[in-house]
Amino acid sequence: MSSTYWLTNTRLETSFQIEDGVVTATHTDCFHLLIKDGKIEKILSSIEEINDDLPRENAQHLLALPSFIEKHCHLDKTLLGDRWRSVTPVRNIFERLEIEKEVLPTLKTTTQERAERLLGIYVKSGITHVRTHVDIYPEVGLKNLEEVQKALHSYKGKLTHEIVAFPQHGLLRTDSRELVRKALQNGATHVGGVDPATVDGDINASLKAMVELAVEGKAGIDLHLHDPNHLGIFTIKKLAQLTIEAGLQGKVSISHAFGLGDIPLSQAEEMAILLADAGITIISSVPINRKFPPMGLLRQNGVSVAVGCDNIFDVWSPFGNGDILENVGRLAEISGWVDERSLAQALSYITDGKTPLNYEGEQVWPKVGDEANIVLVDASCSAEAVARRAKRVATMFRGQLVSSSL
Repeated sequence: MSSTYWLTNTRLETSFQIEDGVVTATHTDCFHLLIKDGKIEKILSSIEEINDDLPRENAQHLLALPSFIEKHCHLDKTLLGDRWRSVTPVRNIFERLEIEKEVLPTLKTTTQERAERLLGIYVKSGITHVRTHVDIYPEVGLKNLEEVQKALHSYKGKLTHEIVAFPQHGLLRTDSRELVRKALQNGATHVGGVDPATVDGDINASLKAMVELAVEGKAGIDLHLHDPNHLGIFTIKKLAQLTIEAGLQGKVSISHAFGLGDIPLSQAEEMAILLADAGITIISSVPINRKFPPMGLLRQNGVSVAVGCDNIFDVWSPFGNGDILENVGRLAEISGWVDERSLAQALSYITDGKTPLNYEGEQVWPKVGDEANIVLVDASCSAEAVARRAKRVATMFRGQLVSSSL
């Protein structure tokens, strides 16, 4: 495809329809988008004529949305492409870790092959950026990192990525600090961690080690925190304190953060203020079997929030399909977001905050100069796309069609 062309007959959201103070529908109109060098160069109403001979790609009146971001996946864990396996029940996380350690080396497929299979699903579903956790522990060293990097390299030009050096078996418990340091030197962008109390057995020492590695490596942090109730809350407070002291605001995330869903909403609101001040992002996989953070409340209080798919067909879970729109639809369903505006704004959880219309109904995406990272969907508006998990017809990354059934 040419680096300069027209994406014609593209439907964009232009405003909300409001009756008696209630948003009842979303207005859309048809436009032609001039794509040049991966960005949107011009936006032209479809009633205006195009007066040049540049190539044209017909969007067939499909709705354009900002492409999706997968903020939590494990490319090295998936069993996609290998034989079917159900999951063995366990009594605790340590038994699960041992099963995984035994199973993964026995697979006939390579980590790279399985990761590429999942990346293909992601691109087809509208994702153009992934943050993947990669297990780092003594028995495998940096092998998982190397295999995942090969898979990501094969998708260069189709998506961008971040890599979390993830000491799944415990940063302190397996003395993996030096391995994480090497991973950061070899392409990882974030320091990972998991349950400093339950897995590492020392909240302060575990968090301090994570922060020191991040500062030294000029990296971010993404902590898996499953610990519930006040144990989880204590850990979050300590990480927020260390984040501010180290000047890491805006570079730290907590995945799961189940403790935020276990406390009263009044206390959760206090925690939201703390998280916003520390610039910590909360990432939820929207589980159906336990409480999770009150994402709407967090967002209303200025906390950066996101939804990720997490486990896809691995020894932890036999479920999942890699469709992040499915996950944000489930978030809306569980949260009771059934009105037009709430459903439309839910899209922000998988687009790094981008939505075609802001809360007031003003058009904010796309704008001239934006990167042409677009997903074309078979839906009348964002709200329908979220509620009905609309079919993705095409995915564009920096102006190029990387998946299409147009």
